[in-house]
Amino acid sequence: MKKWIVILFAMLPSLAMAAGANVPLDKANNDLTDKASLQNGAKMFMNYCFACHSTQYQRYERVANDLEIPVDLMKENLIFDPEAKIGDLMVNAMPSEQAASWFGAPPPDLTLVARVRGADWLYTYLRTFYEDPSRPFGVNNIVFPSVGMPHVLEELQGIPTPIYDTHIVDGEEVTVVVGTKTDGSGELSAGEYDEAVRDLVNFLVYSGDPVQLERHALVGG
Repeated sequence: MKKWIVILFAMLPSLAMAAGANVPLDKANNDLTDKASLQNGAKMFMNYCFACHSTQYQRYERVANDLEIPVDLMKENLIFDPEAKIGDLMVNAMPSEQAASWFGAPPPDLTLVARVRGADWLYTYLRTFYEDPSRPFGVNNIVFPSVGMPHVLEELQGIPTPIYDTHIVDGEEVTVVVGTKTDGSGELSAGEYDEAVRDLVNFLVYSGDPVQLERHALVGG
């Protein structure tokens, strides 16, 4: 029986799609009534995501008002473009041509990513990067095999190593990545990292439908 080591599932495209689609998703348990979580999520997004990804259907002022962030603090801490005004749309300054040359394609806008992918998918995705020297950025992802972006939260989590398991596919033994193990090199503990990711996902869920905050307020959460 022939044994193959499949990292990234790159050598078996059909398996790659199946694995990415069937990975059990962890519950994000996001809470749109938790303003502290939303505020930290906005901070996480601006510090770790906004250099490449916009939320071009959001305005800084709307975010500040919705999340109860004082305008002066929003300007000082969460608006990095000196030319941007509080009423502007949240569009980053990275030229699309430059982004395409770095990543192979312009990084997508993330305003609606939580509505398209779902909160649980995002929460699991951001917690399942793992070291893979064969990839352009040195990492891969269990939920999104052959991912084309770096692990932008590496300084917080560190670089997890993959955990393997074997399966029989068409009579052949195939080794696949089923989990990750952190090495403690990140700034946050595993629990703290999970909470930080939950806050980021909470912010992205809000961004996809800001009116949700009003609905939650009307029904008392």
